[in-house]
Amino acid sequence: MASEFKSQVLLSFKGNTFADHLYEALAGAGFVTLRGGDGNEGGEEIKLKLQKGVEESGISIIIFSNDYVSSSLCLDELVMILNCSKRRSVLPIFYHVDPSDVRKQKGRIGEAFDRHEEAKVRKWKEALKQVADLGGMVLLADGHESKFIQKILKVVENKLSRPVLYICPHLIGIERRVEKINSWLEDGSTDVDTLVICGIGGIGKTTMAKYVYNLNYSKFDGSSFLSNIREYSTHHKGLVTLQRQFLSDICKRKKKPMFSVDEGMTEMRDAVSCKRILLVLDDVDSRDQLDALLEMKDLLYPGSKVIVTTRNKRLLRPFDVHKLYEFEVLNRDESVELLSWHAFGQDCPIKGFEACSEQVAIHCGGLPLALEVLGATLAGRNIDIWRSTIQKLETIPNHQILKKLAISYESLEDDHDKNLFLHLACFFIGKDRDLVIAILNRCNFYTVIGIENLVDRNFVKISESNRLIMHQMIRDMGRDIVRQESPMEPGKRSRLWRSKDSYNVLIQNLVRNSVSYG
Repeated sequence: MASEFKSQVLLSFKGNTFADHLYEALAGAGFVTLRGGDGNEGGEEIKLKLQKGVEESGISIIIFSNDYVSSSLCLDELVMILNCSKRRSVLPIFYHVDPSDVRKQKGRIGEAFDRHEEAKVRKWKEALKQVADLGGMVLLADGHESKFIQKILKVVENKLSRPVLYICPHLIGIERRVEKINSWLEDGSTDVDTLVICGIGGIGKTTMAKYVYNLNYSKFDGSSFLSNIREYSTHHKGLVTLQRQFLSDICKRKKKPMFSVDEGMTEMRDAVSCKRILLVLDDVDSRDQLDALLEMKDLLYPGSKVIVTTRNKRLLRPFDVHKLYEFEVLNRDESVELLSWHAFGQDCPIKGFEACSEQVAIHCGGLPLALEVLGATLAGRNIDIWRSTIQKLETIPNHQILKKLAISYESLEDDHDKNLFLHLACFFIGKDRDLVIAILNRCNFYTVIGIENLVDRNFVKISESNRLIMHQMIRDMGRDIVRQESPMEPGKRSRLWRSKDSYNVLIQNLVRNSVSYG
């Protein structure tokens, strides 16, 4: 397939004949290959050329030899490669070197650091540890080089034949969040394990799944990332389309016609028994979708892994063996940084906008979707526009954010649950759960099961002190649904929660019989 990168392969090495042989083999196999600096020192022009080469390559092969770290150019190149690795594959080759020596900087590799400035050593050590943790391929001193090169060619072909999933830049805080998932993927278990990543809309579940997939898909015999499952399932034969995509990914064949979900399930059962696979099911919101795409789970090859992203933590049944990862919002510093990238093109607010940036970050409650949308909306605007926008957000939330969050509300199948959510958003945030149940049960709300359903779908949480907690953006979404019933005339809305609106409506005697007061 055509590559999106100008050079498909970049070789980073310090001169040895193995690199020459590998270069010739890659070129002979049809891969456009760029040689790195070969350990030769150079000026800024050479470094800029190398950086461009790193950024334009689809996969970087790093050949670690005993002399590799003796070249500051090679080590700087290594840092550049890792900085680009979120969208590009990295393949470490340990040539007559123990990976643990690279990870811990032991032996001759550790001795070589004595020849470099202390200021740069820390950065290089971190890069060496990171790349050693990727695994890679090891050629021992008595290894057969020509056979080893053929194995490398197969790995490169496998990596470049499947495009790496695109991820938006500025993945703030993702490294600390991905550690547990990577540990689970690399635990060496021979069981077929499932991980459920759950959280509210816009929190970054899909981005996390893509990031983890990009890091790990090449470690499996086959892999498939099925995205937007909720949306696909609403289309005619949408689930069949996803089944065909899975079979194409795993079996490496053209998509053949299929006419029903049942037929697809049979085909999938036949395809998964002999390969250790990584399967990601993104944005699943019903059991039917899960059954259509994961019914064959018991037949998956030992060591296979399945990741499901969803807004509904109860999607898998209690007796389904799985791990649950509940996604956290960004903290205050991370929120300001993400907002700044989208508003100012840098990792912090420009002078004079610090206070407004802090206010916007607080309003967003650590939700990446909201920070990105508001950052882009306010980019290039003067301070008066920022202040005016902050005031407006207190009453009228951003439409683009609400539109995406409202998907969760529309997914509630029960009108009782929808009405209960609107009541909680307008009147009962921070109230004692038992008190809310006592009040709303008198209004025929089936409150106990209703609150549990809303908790499962991440609309509301129960604090340790038994109080109802709701994310500010989810609250704003619920209140805006009510506001849209009559944007200009509060008296025609089903609920009034602002004391000012309630007072004005009572004074004007415009209250409908069905209105509720807060």
